[in-house]
Amino acid sequence: MKTNARASGGFVSRLWALVKKETRQLLRDQSNLLIGIGLPIALIFIFGYGVTLDVKDIKLAVVTTQPSEQTEEVVSAIRLSQYFKPTIMTSFQQAEKALRARDVEAIAVFDDSFAADLAAGQADVQLIVLGSDATRASSIRTYFSSLIGTWAQKQADRHNVSTAGKGVTVIPRIWFNDANTSTWFIVPGLIVLIMTLVGTFLTALVMAREWERGTLEALFVTPVRPTEIILAKIIPYFFVGIIGLVLCVLASTFLFHVPIHGSFFILVVGSVIYMLVALAIGLLISAKTRNQFLASQMAILVSFLPAMMLSGFVFDLGNLPTAVKLIGLLLPATYFIELLRTVFLAGNFWPIILKDLALLTLYAVVLLGLARMLTKKTLD
Repeated sequence: MKTNARASGGFVSRLWALVKKETRQLLRDQSNLLIGIGLPIALIFIFGYGVTLDVKDIKLAVVTTQPSEQTEEVVSAIRLSQYFKPTIMTSFQQAEKALRARDVEAIAVFDDSFAADLAAGQADVQLIVLGSDATRASSIRTYFSSLIGTWAQKQADRHNVSTAGKGVTVIPRIWFNDANTSTWFIVPGLIVLIMTLVGTFLTALVMAREWERGTLEALFVTPVRPTEIILAKIIPYFFVGIIGLVLCVLASTFLFHVPIHGSFFILVVGSVIYMLVALAIGLLISAKTRNQFLASQMAILVSFLPAMMLSGFVFDLGNLPTAVKLIGLLLPATYFIELLRTVFLAGNFWPIILKDLALLTLYAVVLLGLARMLTKKTLD
């Protein structure tokens, strides 16, 4: 028992000494603070205020509780459109469930009286759009309104009827983005970029620099164990990442007025898990390269750029070629972005939340295990 207590006390004292050393080194090196805190602040303002997005290929649920010749013709026109991939549903509840699960992006509702109203000269179609991506939502409204207007004009021409004051009116509604602004779509994704930047890029750079300078070689001749070295490297940069998270949440709330419809606790838990994933990737890169230049290039190519381009932050994965989409689905950032946007904009939709948390946890366990295996007290 005394031996175990002594060993435990030795582990804590060694770890505490290493954490203090890493924290002092972090605070002393202004370039680290610039990357860890200054750059996230710059990204918040650049992406939050300066970036807007546009897209295509729309999954549309068409609700027709009472099919008619007219609704069949409209559905045929939608199917022939290059912009829509319609799915016919017989109840609004079914369509709503699909929208919440992100299986569709919009719902077109044709009332039972659509055919009669159209015959009388004026019919309405309700369009409900997933508004988490405001630019895409705006495009969906524009494309759908144009399609319905074109169809109505062709119907009038076919029957030689004047369309003045008549036709079909699309009544749009935006869900999960009441402000209808792309900022609500972009800002949650900023947390992913910032935590990837701090966790992967900064950790890989600092660790590789220590390999170059021989600092780790000096540690290897001490009783310090590899697990203690890894923990000491993780802890200071973990808290820097948490500072980035706090800055993003504060900016999203007070600068951009993005609501958090879901659980703040889930947001924090998911962020903590992803931060461990990002740190583990940084440790893996530095352990394999042991060179600052190579580590920085690898961190950008392996983590930061994929997180920006292939995770759904900039481009919708549904619009990408299959091979590129598969790469995106392998990235932990993809599931973190999906988790954050669900919590921020949709609320506690548990099928998505639990799936993303489980996958992120799996990534964290596997990558931290690999980092521990590669961090050995050897110079080879």
